[in-house]
Amino acid sequence: MVELIILIPFITGVLAFFIPKNMGRMLLVITGVAHLFFSLMLWALRPEALYPAYFAVTPEGLLSLIVISLLFFLVSIYSTSYLKMAELESEPVFIGSMLLFLSTMTMVTVSDHIMVMWIAIEATTLASAPLIYTYRTAKALEATWKYVLICSVGIAMALLGSVLITVAMDAGHVEAPVSFSALTDVATRLDPFWLKAGFVFILVGYGTKMGLAPMHTWLPDAHSEAPSPASALLSGVLLNCAYLGIFKTHKVMVAAGLGAFSGGTLMFFGILSILAAATYILKQSEYKRLLAYSSIENMGIIAFGTGVGGIGVYGAMLCLIHHSLIKSSLFLTSGNILLGYGCRIIQNVGDLVTRMPRTFVVFFAGFAAISGFPPFGMFLGEMLIIIGTFQAGHHAVACLFIASLCVIFAGFCYQIMSISFDETTTAHRLHVTNWMLWPQYALLATSLVLSFWMPETLYRTIAAAVRSIGGGY
Repeated sequence: MVELIILIPFITGVLAFFIPKNMGRMLLVITGVAHLFFSLMLWALRPEALYPAYFAVTPEGLLSLIVISLLFFLVSIYSTSYLKMAELESEPVFIGSMLLFLSTMTMVTVSDHIMVMWIAIEATTLASAPLIYTYRTAKALEATWKYVLICSVGIAMALLGSVLITVAMDAGHVEAPVSFSALTDVATRLDPFWLKAGFVFILVGYGTKMGLAPMHTWLPDAHSEAPSPASALLSGVLLNCAYLGIFKTHKVMVAAGLGAFSGGTLMFFGILSILAAATYILKQSEYKRLLAYSSIENMGIIAFGTGVGGIGVYGAMLCLIHHSLIKSSLFLTSGNILLGYGCRIIQNVGDLVTRMPRTFVVFFAGFAAISGFPPFGMFLGEMLIIIGTFQAGHHAVACLFIASLCVIFAGFCYQIMSISFDETTTAHRLHVTNWMLWPQYALLATSLVLSFWMPETLYRTIAAAVRSIGGGY
């Protein structure tokens, strides 16, 4: 069953390139339903993989898988109406790439072998690149090349880091499978120098794909130029896949007694990403780029909380889940605004509250949620990270963290208020259908429900992932 959940979207993705677009839209939704069903079965049964040397069901992988599956299902429903209204020239390529993208992201979540993880994360780049080039404009071409080149350099560094970890095995005279599970078991026998070097290269490599500063430069362009359903997946789940590679390597470092080194490095890149977002978010002129820089901020928060350790890791996991739900909702809603106004420039978009009232409600609620307003889960996650930072004795860093969040909120708030309430002369072109609204409402509702009530099985899975790197209450 573990390998089957990778194969289903791969087979339907290849098929989608060769069938009429109406059938392709139906295939997109059917695959989303099937993938969600098998993900829930995987969650309930926790089966052994057919090839356990390469694949395994882990708590952190399950968390990412269920988020990917739920988001893709809702995005596929949104996409059916979006594709009718957007009238893309290369719709079969778009649908096929979306399904192959789902297959590669799924492969990341169940990968246990260090090189299979590398292959899977590289495959996500190849599968998602055509999505960014969907509109085939000069800017889209530039964004696609920037995405492919920068992420390829990053993935090459991650490959070097993976090789250095095998060097750490040789230097420590360790004979074991090159899987994260096996490496965690023998971590204390690995050579610490080469293990540290490997972690740094993997962090920089996968951190490029995750959108951590200063390797983030591809992200605003790619998220801005891609169609909104693709942007929702790029921000909501692709970044999580890159984080998963970093998390599993950090788990090996903690098992080796080097958690202070890897945690401190994660904190550094995390706070650097938050500061970069705070700098650029104040002067954004496009709302999709605004959301992209918000993703950089949130990835920084997650990396920072993971590095803090203790209760901060639990907060990072909460932020990981809620960011995926909320940011995907916001990017889908940005697609409605783009179709309604025909423009991505904030200055040319206004009076959303009266022109598109249902879109306004979900857009403004998404802004409040991603900004860390209670009762949404981002508030609790960020509070736990702040408490964990103070508990760890990093008082100055905690104050810098809080100040950066305040600056980002101020810049974000100013732009959202302009979109929502300012007058504009731009003509409103069309009204979106209900099928392009309720997926966003469902995503926000899921985030809100999880903020008040969390199923016991979900809590235990999060707790198991947190404990694996020494975190928890």
